[in-house]
Amino acid sequence: MGTEKERKDTQKAVLYDLRRLLKNSGKDTYTVEELCDLLDTIADAKDQE
Repeated sequence: MGTEKERKDTQKAVLYDLRRLLKNSGKDTYTVEELCDLLDTIADAKDQE
């Protein structure tokens, strides 16, 4: 199990991934379903690592 600092670093990395997906999508607004799909994309990519 990781340290508290490692856990916080991981959380920040996930938020940064989401930020990049949102910024690079070219959209200004999102539905809840679209946001959930983006979160699923991040989770799936993390499973592949």
